[in-house]
Amino acid sequence: MTQIFTTSSTLLAIESSCDETSAAIYQGSELRSNIISSQLFHTKFGGIVPELASRAHVQGISTIIAESLREADVSMVDVDAIAVTQRPGLAGSLVVGTNFAKGLALKYNLPIVAVNHIEGHIYSAFIENENIRFPFLALIVSGGHTSLFHVESFEHYTVIGSTRDDAAGEAFDKIAKLLGLGYPGGIHIDRLAKEGNARAIAFPRSMLREDNFDFSFSGLKTAVRTYVQKTLQHTPNEEELRNICASAQEAIADVLVQKTLRAASHFGANDIVVAGGVAANSRLRALLRDEAKKQGRQIFIPAMAYCTDNAAMIGCIGRQKLLHGVHSPLTFTIGVGSLRAKYRG
Repeated sequence: MTQIFTTSSTLLAIESSCDETSAAIYQGSELRSNIISSQLFHTKFGGIVPELASRAHVQGISTIIAESLREADVSMVDVDAIAVTQRPGLAGSLVVGTNFAKGLALKYNLPIVAVNHIEGHIYSAFIENENIRFPFLALIVSGGHTSLFHVESFEHYTVIGSTRDDAAGEAFDKIAKLLGLGYPGGIHIDRLAKEGNARAIAFPRSMLREDNFDFSFSGLKTAVRTYVQKTLQHTPNEEELRNICASAQEAIADVLVQKTLRAASHFGANDIVVAGGVAANSRLRALLRDEAKKQGRQIFIPAMAYCTDNAAMIGCIGRQKLLHGVHSPLTFTIGVGSLRAKYRG
């Protein structure tokens, strides 16, 4: 590739790791567009159907990219490079995004950089705030991932803790399904919890006292089932449902906040980034800000549009990689694994 990527270059970013098809345009450091198409039809299945997700990406990706270019008032001939999600995610979904990006890179002779989806979340707070200080701590919490990272720079970070079973968002979804609520579960639990008593039920805080930064939420899911089936022995009424939601949500938020702040203290990190879909949870946001303030730490949470899967976050870290001379061959392959094995040492 002959193009040299500079601080004023134009970047097209593409995200398709799960059930959002997204494209974004950066001109220099300015985010000019961030188009997201969510596959809402999965709601009726109670979860993501991988083959249907990949088909929807195929049907929509060209339109989403075209809309992103149009909103940014640029065309493909103005684009200097492409960033695309490579891993982790659903294989079929990733193939659609990466192959489309490769095709554009080949047609327009553009450099391309493959980005890890979790890296996108780690650095997503930089989309709106460039004052985050390295080193910082990042809590990435979503339906598929719950991990803590010690982040030293745009090039260096370490996984210091991960879930050993269910991710926090997955726990929300399973508890919601158990209670007869909709998908995704976190939204419904958050709404009902606001009118419930978070101290009504003493649900477990798994691994809270262990000397590590790992998480476990499968025990909470089991505890909620046991409470409903053996303690109540009937379908919860409205008050009971609100109290179950509030108590379960409090248990999840409590563990996430306490472990995150303990890690921040251990690593001497004053700034904390929280990202991923569960970062939209109102109780997690409030509790973390309150507890961090007591310790004199700053919390950075992306706007709602950047908490869920989106191309703006892929472009944010992709741009940094390109500025540091990193790009990928067109032969790069997708991957569905997490960062844990690669980065935890």
